[in-house]
Amino acid sequence: MRGRQTVRDMILSMLAVGAVGAGAYVFIPHDTKGDRILPVDYTSSLASARRAAPYPLLGPADLPAGWKATSVEYKKDPAGHANWHLGFETPTRQYAAIEQSDAARVDVLKNAVPGGQADGAAKLGAQDWQRLQGDRYRALTVQTGSATTVVTGTATYEELAVLAQSLK
Repeated sequence: MRGRQTVRDMILSMLAVGAVGAGAYVFIPHDTKGDRILPVDYTSSLASARRAAPYPLLGPADLPAGWKATSVEYKKDPAGHANWHLGFETPTRQYAAIEQSDAARVDVLKNAVPGGQADGAAKLGAQDWQRLQGDRYRALTVQTGSATTVVTGTATYEELAVLAQSLK
C-alpha cells in the first residue's frame, strides 16, 4: 500500500505544478507578433557626447521614415580613446550603426568590421568613402579630422549610404 501512495502523491504533485505553469503561461503577457526591438531616444546622448568628444562627433539629421535607433553609447576605452556608437534598425529590418573613435584607424576598423577587406569606394556628397566587406558586416568609412568614422552593419551599401549622408 505504501508504494501506491507514493506514486499517487507524485502524480498529484505533477498535476499541481503543471497547473501553476499553465496559469503562468496564460496570464503572463507575451507578444509573438509585435516588434521586440525597443527604440531609444539618442538626442540627449548625442548632445552630451558632442560636448565631451575631442573630435567633431557626428550624428544623423533628417533620416527618412522607418529608421529606428536601438542603441547608443559614448565611452572612453582604457587607453583614453573616445568611442561613439549609435545603432539603428533600417526600414528593411537590417542593422546599421555609426562607430566613431579617435583610436588608431586600423583598430577602429578591425573592431567595427571584423575580417574587413577593401571593397571599392563610394562618393557621398563631397566625401570619398572607402567600402569594406567583412565576415558578417559591410561598412563605409572615412577619416574625419582626428577620428575614424565607420557606418557599418548588415544593411546594404545603399542603406549605409543613406545613414552616412545624414551625418552632420
